[in-house]
Amino acid sequence: MNIREHLLEGHVIPALPLALTRQRRWDERRQKALLRYYMDAGAGGIAVGVHSTQFAIRDKSINLFNPVLELASKEITSWFGNKNKPFIKIAGICGKTRQAVREAELATRLSFQAGLLSLSAWQKESEKEILEHCRNVAREIPLLGFYLQTAVGGRTFSYSFWRKFAEIPELVGIKIAPFNRYQTLDVVRAVCEADRGDVALYTGNDDHIILDLLTPFQFAGKTRHIVGGLLGQWGVGTQKAVQMLQA
Repeated sequence: MNIREHLLEGHVIPALPLALTRQRRWDERRQKALLRYYMDAGAGGIAVGVHSTQFAIRDKSINLFNPVLELASKEITSWFGNKNKPFIKIAGICGKTRQAVREAELATRLSFQAGLLSLSAWQKESEKEILEHCRNVAREIPLLGFYLQTAVGGRTFSYSFWRKFAEIPELVGIKIAPFNRYQTLDVVRAVCEADRGDVALYTGNDDHIILDLLTPFQFAGKTRHIVGGLLGQWGVGTQKAVQMLQA
């Protein structure tokens, strides 16, 4: 599967919820069932270790990051078998550079094809430092950028940041989720002006999904569309979301 081509086609990519028992223990059987549902519902991929998978799985007292990623990767491979159906496995990548690189290396070993890079740990550093961090992680795994809204731990980045970010060779896509129209435009404009037609744009703006998908964006003499969504919201009603996106 060509990762860039697959993402550019536009897909429904839900975030994987963490399956727990009533005793708040990880439920592997139901975790597998959730994965099968998304695959059978027509999703084009899954994001694991981010959003509704719960960032706390990385805590030493919980220690589920590795087991959840490993189960997801094996179940996806097993479920599709020899079927010729493209499906991208995306791992959430968090923390400062040492942690993020370690998570990217693990994801690569477990056959994940891209890393969705959260920058919520970088609240006070300069944009120059953050860009260097992004480049370091991108050397380990194809990169999906993530513009997270400030209300849940993200930070506001300048247009200049996104323009330089768009030049990272290993960048394959960006999840745009600032819940802000002007900041959304900054990302699209940066990708257009960097002439990165090979970088897929995905919405994470739960407050603006339909209009994000319908709007033609024009910058630098180019017209780009947000082609799909990488959303926790699409973790439910996934089949209907697929039908609507494909309509």
